[in-house]
Amino acid sequence: MSVKYTKDHEWVRADGDAFVIGISAHAAEQLGDVVFVELPDKGKSFSQGDDMAVVESVKAASDVYAPISGEIVEVNQAIVDEPAKVNEDPANAAWFVKIRPSNASELDGLMDEAAYKEFAENS
Repeated sequence: MSVKYTKDHEWVRADGDAFVIGISAHAAEQLGDVVFVELPDKGKSFSQGDDMAVVESVKAASDVYAPISGEIVEVNQAIVDEPAKVNEDPANAAWFVKIRPSNASELDGLMDEAAYKEFAENS
């Protein structure tokens, strides 16, 4: 599976039986310098669209929403310890959580990279 995107600027990609979730480079750029990240606890479950995490920058605070429903199986403590990583590498090292999906078909409603790029340029 390639990377899929939400209209709230989260990305999701497969990683074994889980999915990795983060925010897009576009979102990181819009936020400015990230100074704080709050992640959910491992084992917590979310429905698609739920507030899942918080990112604060020098400009604003923003919620990160669950792009798919499921249970958190891993969190990226590195971005809690060093929030600036979100600006440095939002698509790779600065992933937020890994989630075990409860309804993988929800991915069908997300945008591919080309559609997201067009969406981001026009929003």
